[in-house]
Amino acid sequence: MGVKGFVEGGIASIIAGCSTHPLDLIKVRMQLQGESLAAPNPVLRPAFAFNNGGAISAIHVTAAPRPSVGPVAVGLNILRQEGAAALFSGVSATVLRQTLYSTTRMGLYDVLKTKWTNPETGNMPLVRKITAGLIAGGIGAAVGNPADVAMVRMQADGRLPAAARRNYTSVVDAIGSMARKEGVGSLWRGSSLTVNRAMIVTASQLASYDQIKESILEKGVMGDGLGTHVTASFAAGFVASVASNPVDVIKTRVMNMSVEAGKAAPYSGALDCAIKTVRAEGPMALYKGFIPTISRQGPFTVVLFVTLEQVRKLLKDF
Repeated sequence: MGVKGFVEGGIASIIAGCSTHPLDLIKVRMQLQGESLAAPNPVLRPAFAFNNGGAISAIHVTAAPRPSVGPVAVGLNILRQEGAAALFSGVSATVLRQTLYSTTRMGLYDVLKTKWTNPETGNMPLVRKITAGLIAGGIGAAVGNPADVAMVRMQADGRLPAAARRNYTSVVDAIGSMARKEGVGSLWRGSSLTVNRAMIVTASQLASYDQIKESILEKGVMGDGLGTHVTASFAAGFVASVASNPVDVIKTRVMNMSVEAGKAAPYSGALDCAIKTVRAEGPMALYKGFIPTISRQGPFTVVLFVTLEQVRKLLKDF
């Protein structure tokens, strides 16, 4: 039964991850808005200071701020500048990430759920659901972090100036290149953030899905069918998005940063990244990409759990 839970969770996660990959890519691009890019020709505007007599007393130049754009505009920009195929940049990393991370977390959650479910009622208390999600998510994230770093970099590559792009050809090339140029440790860059985010997402997503589904069935609102699965999974996706977005923004920025030999890293860690982000862009910067996050997390969670329920029916006799 334990192995079966890993297989079911892995199949559902890979299908959900690939089908919503373009939304995840748009989310990553939006979360990186506001970070300074080493553009070769920055847009500048002059600022003049006049004294009382009207003469120019000082001249200085300031960079024009880059306005943030919404998910639709980001998507259209990608299509115009990089082509439709760019929406699936890093999809090989998504497959590997779901194979490592989601298979592990879904399988472990299923194992813990089986062990901790009350045999008399057939239900598990919410506190235990959350605990199981925290444990499963943390372990899954530690296993899948290299693929997560590769996915973020591949998704973000198109926003960099041509000379600064990494141009990874696949997830294998990305992981190999990082290990050679930046050391094996770079594959676990931002791992503390990945683990924290995964614990939050898994606990909120899986626990809320099970809890909402149980409530719907107990109150007789709907039967155990597609309507219940879609309703419970979309609600779970919303809860997970609200809980995880701030950590996700910081994780994306830390994973995407380039560290050159002899130069200080843009961020010394997660806390430093959070402080610099809030100081430079305001507290709401931590919710950058929330619309595409919920737009992606909602469909992802729906596809994940609807597929999972169908896979369970297909494999119930095995």
